Amino acid sequence: MYRYVGELLTRAAGSGALASVCADAGLPASASLLRLRRYSQAVDKEDDPNFFRMVEGFFDKGAAIVEDKLVEDLKTRETPEQKRHRVRGILKIIKPCNHVLAVSFPLKRDNGEWEIIEGYRAQHSQHRTPCKGGIRYSTEVSVDEVKALASLMTYKCAVVDVPFGGAKAGVKINPKNYSDNELEKITRRFTIELAKKGFIGPGIDVPAPDMSTGEREMSWIADTYANTMGHHKVEGSKAIVTFSHENIKDINAHACVTGKPISQGGIHGRISATGRGVFHGIENFVNEAAYMSQLGLTPGFGDKTFVIQGFGNVGLHSMRYLHRFGAKCVGVGELDGSIWNPNGIDPKELEDYKLAHGTIVGFPKATPYEGSILEADCDILIPAASEKQLTRTNASKIKAKIIAEGANGPTTPAADKIFLERNIMVIPDMYLNAGGVTVSYFEWLKNLNHVSYGRLTFKYERDSNYHLLMSVQESLERKFGKHGGSIPVVPTSEFQARIAGASEKDIVHSGLAYTMERSARQIMRTTNKYNLGLDLRTAAYVNAIEKVFKVYNEAGLTFT
Repeated sequence: MYRYVGELLTRAAGSGALASVCADAGLPASASLLRLRRYSQAVDKEDDPNFFRMVEGFFDKGAAIVEDKLVEDLKTRETPEQKRHRVRGILKIIKPCNHVLAVSFPLKRDNGEWEIIEGYRAQHSQHRTPCKGGIRYSTEVSVDEVKALASLMTYKCAVVDVPFGGAKAGVKINPKNYSDNELEKITRRFTIELAKKGFIGPGIDVPAPDMSTGEREMSWIADTYANTMGHHKVEGSKAIVTFSHENIKDINAHACVTGKPISQGGIHGRISATGRGVFHGIENFVNEAAYMSQLGLTPGFGDKTFVIQGFGNVGLHSMRYLHRFGAKCVGVGELDGSIWNPNGIDPKELEDYKLAHGTIVGFPKATPYEGSILEADCDILIPAASEKQLTRTNASKIKAKIIAEGANGPTTPAADKIFLERNIMVIPDMYLNAGGVTVSYFEWLKNLNHVSYGRLTFKYERDSNYHLLMSVQESLERKFGKHGGSIPVVPTSEFQARIAGASEKDIVHSGLAYTMERSARQIMRTTNKYNLGLDLRTAAYVNAIEKVFKVYNEAGLTFT
């Protein structure tokens, strides 16, 4: 069964009733603009807002700030009023989710019972193609959740300059309740359902891992697509070779999904990419003296403590890199319990314990933490679990000075407003956890190019570096002679590590670090330009809106 929804672009009907709540918006400038333009005020509604409306509310806040600039920058012959209509029209196009596919299909369980599985895929925007977004397995999956996450993906890709539209998928199951054989059946069937409706393909829509999915599921998806939709039936003739109803395999078929194992076209560094991106994102702001002085902290990681909620893929790798660069993890929380050690928790030891016991509870080098780990005393709080964890209820109890959103949508608008009032820096999800989609972009390019990064230049770079050292040595010997023997030229440890040339992992790590640094600088510039203070989220949305708007404006509309 299918329910295929193409959403209308206009939602003006409900906007008037929302305008009354804007009096206490987070920043005075944005508050007055929101009040004037009657943008959505989902940001100030109840403490448990609809997730999609919550994202729309954040979008509206950014749109209200940037609208005048977009009108001013239009270089057309239109009147000021026509320019204003154009800008507001394109903003209305950007905001809603373009397509949502809902599927239901049967599963025969290993015990012979039958069950109906529900799944969804939302495509928020096709301003850039393919669409990009993960597939999660969770009983909490809903249409609103995948729509919200898909819209976040659009803005996330724009913030880090990755040329994809946003998408997201979810299958409504608890994977712990299914065998590996059953999970494979579900994954492969869901792939077929997506393919039948044109919701997967290297140039159409490219999924990736998300909550409770990983390399294994992505490999199943790639194999299923390559062996079904990855074949094209053709009929005709060319030159003297005649063929009829031949199956021609799409050589780009494995680019239909990212996050695959290396053997299936994956890329080195993808597993740790989101966590590594979280580290780089925090690093860019922690090392900025101007921001740290506002928070009453010193730059650098040396004296910082941090707490992580969620010890999954993102939490583990964030913890690992922060620990490596001198920060101290004092607490970790999971669904079944939290642990605490003011002297620090070693990520490798905790990872080994969880692999052996299936939980962090009972870790011998920490004590149980009573109460909410989110409210623990620390410098940096990293919510890396699920959405809407920081709310109006607990926002006033948060002790951290920096909140780094490793998860998608962990902060409600009401909590975000409280954090701004309390002078707490929130590094937003749409920037901070973009490491995953950034490295997915690198993997997608690798699949389309059919060559791994560094393979063509690896030996040339290594030989060039050795020739450079030899050239320096010969120059010194010609100048000073060889009376005491050859003059040794000893490279530094840093150069020695790079002398053999850049591996694929080196290139991926370097590209990710550069992407996160450049995007952070863009957010900082926008924050200063619009006098947003510590409101990094609004600055990130402004950047995303400007970039997506430019694509729509310059491409034009097919039908109006």
